[in-house]
Amino acid sequence: MEITADQAQANFSDLLERVGKGEQFAITKDGVRVAMLVSLAQTPKTDVRAAIAELKFFAKGQATGGMSIREMIEAGRRG
Repeated sequence: MEITADQAQANFSDLLERVGKGEQFAITKDGVRVAMLVSLAQTPKTDVRAAIAELKFFAKGQATGGMSIREMIEAGRRG
């Protein structure tokens, strides 16, 4: 079910109770979906080992130009 952000704010306690019973709500702002309100019991568990493996695989294909992470952070801050 879709509800506006204002509706979600005004009825938050009721929505939490309903979500606990299995309902899901898409929250919209200016007609655009910006969030989902769902029970944690309905969300899939993250496989931490798989996530780490994916990050390592991704990192292999990235070039840093010889910069350290600290240097990249500072360069990003400078703009």
